[in-house]
Amino acid sequence: MAFAAALCAASGLVLADPPGAEAASGLRARHEALRERLEHNAFGRPVAIESRESDNHLGGDVYAVVQYPFATVDSGLEKPASWCEVLILPFNTKYCSASRDATQLKLRIGRKAQQAPTDAYPLEFSYRVAAETADYLRVELAAPTGPLGTRDYRITLEATPLDARTSFIHLGYSYGFGTVSRLAMETYLSTIGSRKVGFTVVGKDADGTPEYVHGLLGATERNTMRYFLAIDAYLATLAVAPPERLARRLEAWFSASERYPLQLHEMDRGEYLALKQREARDVNAEL
Repeated sequence: MAFAAALCAASGLVLADPPGAEAASGLRARHEALRERLEHNAFGRPVAIESRESDNHLGGDVYAVVQYPFATVDSGLEKPASWCEVLILPFNTKYCSASRDATQLKLRIGRKAQQAPTDAYPLEFSYRVAAETADYLRVELAAPTGPLGTRDYRITLEATPLDARTSFIHLGYSYGFGTVSRLAMETYLSTIGSRKVGFTVVGKDADGTPEYVHGLLGATERNTMRYFLAIDAYLATLAVAPPERLARRLEAWFSASERYPLQLHEMDRGEYLALKQREARDVNAEL
């Protein structure tokens, strides 16, 4: 290898980095930059979350160290059908299926309560593995339109190994909105959702209690965290016997979300489990 590199240099050629090499290095550099936040935070685990708003777009990012070898993350999340098993865990996803050519995911997004999949909003994501090497995975999902006039939905996952047993992942979630969708979201957040907050601490009150980001950024952080916890619950149950996986994943996702009740609590465990188990039984009859 050294001889080949020297020969190429001597002849004026440059060996390009293999696909994903620069991205893997960049992701590891991000891990180093976030090391302090990952090791010392209020999450009780190595997680950092960020959110942003610009040009009628909202975005959230979760960075986390997970206790799975990179091979597990790579093989577990490289196929579109696996993403349906992830995305079905949050309470408002009523249906998900992958196309036969592995290029699309069809979802139905609805209310947190019981709802027939046919009554939920259809959301169609294109799916692609943008990069996959021995030490880097990037998966991209994109949907041009969404409910209430929202648009340009994007879910991006990056992963790289830190050592033989752990991996560093980045989950990005973003979408665009117009005047109508902004008004609808702001109306909800100023009424029914007025007490809902995100995870980023923006200050402290007179008693020293943390004050958290709210409004649209808070909602984006909550959704991004729900998807991250779904990925984690999915990966944690890959070794479970197939007939038991769904039940174990539902339990794992709900338990993880209840660690952050101020942000993520929506219903009790029994209600959530009954909702999801009923949806799993009924979905084939509905669509």
